[in-house]
Amino acid sequence: MHDLKPITALGGVEPRVDAFDHITISENDGLALASVAARMGHEEICHAALIKLLGAVPGPGKAQLHDPEAGFWMGPEQWMISAPRATHELLADLLKALLGDAASVTEQSGAWACFDITGPAMADLCERICAVPIRQMQAGDAQRTVIHQLGCFVIRHQAEDHIRILGPRASAGTLHHALLTAAKSVAPSV
Repeated sequence: MHDLKPITALGGVEPRVDAFDHITISENDGLALASVAARMGHEEICHAALIKLLGAVPGPGKAQLHDPEAGFWMGPEQWMISAPRATHELLADLLKALLGDAASVTEQSGAWACFDITGPAMADLCERICAVPIRQMQAGDAQRTVIHQLGCFVIRHQAEDHIRILGPRASAGTLHHALLTAAKSVAPSV
C-alpha cells in the first residue's frame, strides 16, 4: 500500500507563507470549492437554495462572505461556492443534494490555488499585478481579472487590508512568483 500525502498547490506539505514588513502572502490550502451553474428554467429554484445557503445570491462583481459557506459571482447564473475543507470536504456533494436538478455542480477544489494577501501595502501590491479598482472595492466585491497572463478572481474581504486571489492551480508557481515580485517592489509603509 502506498503512503500518499496530499500536497499544496505550491508542492509543499504545509501551505507556504511569505511575510514581509508590509505584506503577507499566504497560500490557503484549506478551502473546498465547487462551481454552481443554474439550469435553464430552474433559476428561481437555484436562487432560493443559494439564499438558504449563503443568505443572498451574489450578483455581478459581488461575493457573499457568509460563514462557513461563501460564494461569488462568476458569470450569468454561475457562482463559485467555498467553505473550510476541514468541515466541507464533500462540498460539491452537499451542493448537489441541496440543488438537485436546478443546477449543475462541479467539484473545483483541486483546480484552483488560493492566496490570501494581507498587510498595509495590499492595495499597492494589487495595483502592480492587475487592473481591478482595489481602492474603490468594498468588502464583498469580487472581480475577474488577469494576473501575469492568468485568469484569476480577486475578492475583497472584511478586513481593509485583505484580498483573496484564486488562480489556476496548474499555474500556482507562476502566480506566486508574480505576487512575490510585486511584494518586493512595494516599499514598506513608514
